[in-house]
Amino acid sequence: MPRELWKGAIRFGLVHIPVSLYPGESRDELSFTMLDKRDMAPVGYKRVNKETGKEVPKEDIVKGLEYERGHYVVLSDAEIKSANTKATQTIDIVAFVDAECISPLYFDSPYYVAPGTRGEKVYALLRETMRKEGKVAVAYVVLQTRQHLAAVLVQGNHLVMMTLRWASEMRNAKDIDVPPASLKSSGVRDNEIRMATQLVKDMSEKWEPGQYHDKFHDDIMALVKKKVAAGKTEEITKPETEAEEKPSNVIDLMDLLKQSLAKKGGKGRKAPAAAARKAPARKTAPRRRAA
Repeated sequence: MPRELWKGAIRFGLVHIPVSLYPGESRDELSFTMLDKRDMAPVGYKRVNKETGKEVPKEDIVKGLEYERGHYVVLSDAEIKSANTKATQTIDIVAFVDAECISPLYFDSPYYVAPGTRGEKVYALLRETMRKEGKVAVAYVVLQTRQHLAAVLVQGNHLVMMTLRWASEMRNAKDIDVPPASLKSSGVRDNEIRMATQLVKDMSEKWEPGQYHDKFHDDIMALVKKKVAAGKTEEITKPETEAEEKPSNVIDLMDLLKQSLAKKGGKGRKAPAAAARKAPARKTAPRRRAA
């Protein structure tokens, strides 16, 4: 059972559902330790006073908001929470929207939502109603000291909360040049569309997230294991270089599509060879000799 991160209630209308939040992700990141190369001793992180240059003990660090340049108001965790107790204790649903309306660009971090004591019945009611209607709940929630926009959605028998990025945090894509929607205006031919469609069909499969792995992480750990086994725990090795592909200025799209289909075992349709028409020989008029 993962560690409970937050305890409160889902509120929609006059209905309250006591719930707890649990982390929905477990990041398997490579954690590199900074070392002093002279003696391989770890290099620590220190909280330093920027004026005196001296280290500050953890118990002497407080949270301050700058209201004027160089002037701060100090707030304790209890004061931050008391500023709006209701906001810090509820997932406040403000609307229900169609599930496909929210762009994936807005999704941020996932959390599992579990029912609290005596909340099972209303939890099930909300879950099944949302499932039946194909809706996602849009809500406000405060986690730690920051308010988030969030989406509560149904995944199997669980409610899952995804924190969302605010609209103001999203960059406008209008300044990024991309080809127009019309393929013909981009110079794409019909036979290229047919080949690309066939390739997409050949590569289509059921979504099974467990079959995908962090290959970079695996390769790094294999290199670490190899160095430890060889007793080379401190040496720096040269990376193995692969044969570089020579770039070509001319891209034969049809050829690339055919190669891709062949690699996937797909059967690309061969374009029927057009019969070469022999052009009739032109009759040339006899030249006149110069007088």
